[in-house]
Amino acid sequence: MGSVEMKLSRRHFLRRTGVTAATLAATSLGFPSIRSRAAEVGTGVRAGIRVGVIGTGGRGSDLMRSAMANVTAICDVDQSHLAKASAEVEKRNGRKPAEYRDYRKLLENRDIDAVIIGTPDHWHALIGVDSCQAGKDVYCEKPLTLTLREGRVMTQVARSTRRIVQTGSQQRSDDKFRLGCELVRNGRIGKLKTVKVGLTYVNFDPTPVPDSDPPPELDYQLWLGPAPWRAYNKNRVHYNFRFFWDYSGGQMTNWGAHHLDIAQWGLGADQTGPVEIQATAKFDPAKRFEVPVESDITYRYADGTLLLCTQGPNRKTGTTFEGEKGWIHVNRGNLEASDDEIIAQPLPEDAVRLYVSKDHMDNWFECIKSRKLPICDVEIGHRSASVCHLGSLAIRLGRKLSWNPEKEEFVGDAEANRMRHYNYREPWRLPAVA
Repeated sequence: MGSVEMKLSRRHFLRRTGVTAATLAATSLGFPSIRSRAAEVGTGVRAGIRVGVIGTGGRGSDLMRSAMANVTAICDVDQSHLAKASAEVEKRNGRKPAEYRDYRKLLENRDIDAVIIGTPDHWHALIGVDSCQAGKDVYCEKPLTLTLREGRVMTQVARSTRRIVQTGSQQRSDDKFRLGCELVRNGRIGKLKTVKVGLTYVNFDPTPVPDSDPPPELDYQLWLGPAPWRAYNKNRVHYNFRFFWDYSGGQMTNWGAHHLDIAQWGLGADQTGPVEIQATAKFDPAKRFEVPVESDITYRYADGTLLLCTQGPNRKTGTTFEGEKGWIHVNRGNLEASDDEIIAQPLPEDAVRLYVSKDHMDNWFECIKSRKLPICDVEIGHRSASVCHLGSLAIRLGRKLSWNPEKEEFVGDAEANRMRHYNYREPWRLPAVA
């Protein structure tokens, strides 16, 4: 899992995904054919980039709206989601988008330059990999992955295919989060000692129902995809997927993928991670869902800095950096410090400056054209998701874990190393990498 040589043959990829050889051959490694054709979609930096949206329910529909003028194709395994999204695109753009139930068919469309992935988490990596292999640039909703191994594979595929992959951790494109992290990185609160992250409660509230046949509008087999077979239950699908280990990691991978991402940014740890993790948790006594109701996780980094993540009711949400000379807290719409002067006093000319993005989606479009890495590149998204997954594994295993962030493996723990991934359900396959 270090320097990687792809082991997936071109022929195997074409057979596995259904993407035709002609489609792949027509797609260049750089910015495809957009500059040579009329700007039929989008304006400004977005002009000419045709986007397919994969997953149009919930968050996927939000992402679709944020790129609406560029959307020319949509895909969803739920026909009701597909019909609603198609009607909205047609109303807004004056043209009906191409519609697909199977994302692999969308990837065959040579007119699609880039894709937005808004599916449940267990689909992110496989669709992301296949999209890169099909020559599409990718915007993937956070968390980037469901497992640790998926993140490394997705990163290496993105690099080998030279695709632009933006992770949807949009707090990085917010001035308050960037300034908070710049102040920390420039020593405004002295030597950093502790980072505290607070996550919200589990918002699972449906009345329990028995398993049943899936509704006719839902292709349940395709909704499950690589996840283990389970009988259909309406309380496990759509928004509620996030509260079951097969598909997600609860608020740890929901809000943790935001606030722990900011912790990583402030720590300067975008290429690494913690070396030790231990956790405690409480679960729903009625076992309506699987992820913790409450949890407390302690991460230790190699330099001794502690990251304390707590999740549950009545937590102070957001990210707080505590140093020898004060503290800085940042959350959506709020940046505060132990002393107002910590924030008010401008940083010097030679200060460490972080990547500036005013709009997360615009940044992705800009990078599609420039071929520069976006603000939350696939490697960053993988490392931040890894912090979430490490915490969840410490909870599930119930013991302290030692982690080597360079090798991306647990030290002396075969069981934990096996849990870095799971066996995909047939016929789905993630490419094997060294």
